[in-house]
Amino acid sequence: MKSKYKILTLLILCLVSLASFIKPIETTNYKCLIQLTNYTGEGAYIVVSLLNNQEEYIKTLYIQGDDKEWYRDVEQWWKQLYGIKRPEIDAIVGETITGGQRKMTVLEVPIDKIDKDFKIRFESAVEDQKYYKDDVLFDLTSENLKSKIEGTGYIRYVRLLPQ
Repeated sequence: MKSKYKILTLLILCLVSLASFIKPIETTNYKCLIQLTNYTGEGAYIVVSLLNNQEEYIKTLYIQGDDKEWYRDVEQWWKQLYGIKRPEIDAIVGETITGGQRKMTVLEVPIDKIDKDFKIRFESAVEDQKYYKDDVLFDLTSENLKSKIEGTGYIRYVRLLPQ
């Protein structure tokens, strides 16, 4: 009986030791202002994603729109990430906003991806209107994380500020 407890204790100690070597991914927060153009129609669904240099999805950073029924309208993200794998979304989900409005949120950006050939993409879609795969797409650089970046669709611009 004692040998079972010794083995169990040793196993627990090994697992705890291994866990101490796993380094959590460090992130830094950036305030993100999303200003929409003066379009007419329903609220915009916006997905902000971290991409590698081949523009493959790494992580969803933010979703604007809380009704999962409309996620498929954000076509590229749906096809490459959410619609296929259905991962647990750990991004903050906020309500949609309509034309001319703005939304302030916080993006958690992995520190080890900054200035390392990664990108951030803002995809946008509005019900029964056009979808913009690259409404905002930029290289994840220290300089871009402190700037205003113009959109090409429903997003007029995005402004990022270190928090």
